[in-house]
Amino acid sequence: MQLKHISQPERIKKMGIWVVSTLLLFFGFYTNLWRVAEQQWFDNHQKDTESHIMGRMVKSSQDGIFSAGGLNGWGTAKSTDAEWIPPTERTPQYTAYLHKLSFEKFSTYNSQPGGQGMVFSLFDRLIPFSPQIKLQIFYVLTALLSAIALTFIIDWFYEEFGLLSALFVIVSAVLSQWLTVFGKNLWWSLWAFYLPMIVVLHFLKRHRVPEDRQFIKFGILIFIAVSIKCFINGYEYVTTTLIMMMTPCIYYAILDKWSRNECMKLAFAAGIGTGVAVFLSMLMLCFQIGAVKDGFIDGIEHVIWSFGKRTYASPEDYPPVYAASLEAGTIGVVITYMNGVFFDLNNYLSASNSFVSKFLLKIRYYYLIIFFIAMSGLLYFRNNKKMVTERSQHYIALIWTMWFSILAPLSWFIIFKAHSYIHTHMSFLLWQMPFTFFGFAVFGSAIIEWTKKTESK
Repeated sequence: MQLKHISQPERIKKMGIWVVSTLLLFFGFYTNLWRVAEQQWFDNHQKDTESHIMGRMVKSSQDGIFSAGGLNGWGTAKSTDAEWIPPTERTPQYTAYLHKLSFEKFSTYNSQPGGQGMVFSLFDRLIPFSPQIKLQIFYVLTALLSAIALTFIIDWFYEEFGLLSALFVIVSAVLSQWLTVFGKNLWWSLWAFYLPMIVVLHFLKRHRVPEDRQFIKFGILIFIAVSIKCFINGYEYVTTTLIMMMTPCIYYAILDKWSRNECMKLAFAAGIGTGVAVFLSMLMLCFQIGAVKDGFIDGIEHVIWSFGKRTYASPEDYPPVYAASLEAGTIGVVITYMNGVFFDLNNYLSASNSFVSKFLLKIRYYYLIIFFIAMSGLLYFRNNKKMVTERSQHYIALIWTMWFSILAPLSWFIIFKAHSYIHTHMSFLLWQMPFTFFGFAVFGSAIIEWTKKTESK
């Protein structure tokens, strides 16, 4: 399929979107420049998990990148080194890396392949600077990749719905405190969550004609994208990632009125590509765990045990510390996440009234859900009142896709209920995968349509 010619003014505008989006997101992710998150929270968020990467780099420097199965983990410094560790360092893992110490023991984290640790270990070996400078380079690289990944998605909104809708999506990403605190974290490598969706978005956009849509190629691309995601940050939020990946399929299926046969073929290709990627990734993880334990079977047992403690296993089969999460009600967990804060105006304004500061200045996710319902209605109503235009079917597809996209975060909150119950310090991130993006695109599109004059029939 031949791509349409882009005029020079349009090319300049498109480049402007890329530059503005990437820079706004990068500086937010790297320094919290826009003060979206409280600074202490930004500085310390998920340092405990990120310290596994520090531990991995020390272990790799000491014994090789594939030592201990290549898994991330925490090490214990040799007693001769531990005596002079500066008390101001954040954790022993950062201290060991920044001061080139060595480990006497190393405990692995066995629930993901740890690809991000291997990649940073390789960079650590290749880059000829001090650990302090290299760590900042790693932060810059991760923040930039995260900003670029989101800009790919924003660019798609621009091409489909125009400048105003794209600007609304940019603003929603910049103002999200959860994206901000995760944006440069080495452990989470935020960009990897969005990679499968980006691949599907741009494949389907460039293969709109059914005869041009190569289902084998589509399955292979999904296999590669999901494999990279699983390698980089494992199975963290995997159901959310996979449903997010399929949101473009919903959009184009409605927009182009796919036949049932086309839908089935695409779903089959996506399912095979995803299934093979996840299976091979888990197979590799079982071998990695087997390398540090007593064999491959130990790896299988760990995967089964880890799945159970995050979902609906019997509390009697697990240590008491997991009892509350396994017994928690699913509806209560979902309500907790709906009550989370998307954006906190208290970072910019001061209010003496506790009700105002707690409920009016904190923009919660259930506020957004209610707001998006209203915007969906307004856009749909306005669309029906006008003559059929070039964008009419786009808007219908957008509305349906937005409400499909809410299944991405809900899938994790519901299926991995026990994990969600415990991790209320981080899983609010899932609302941005990609529900809020589509919601703000609907908002922007509604404004566009309601500021136009009604066309006469």
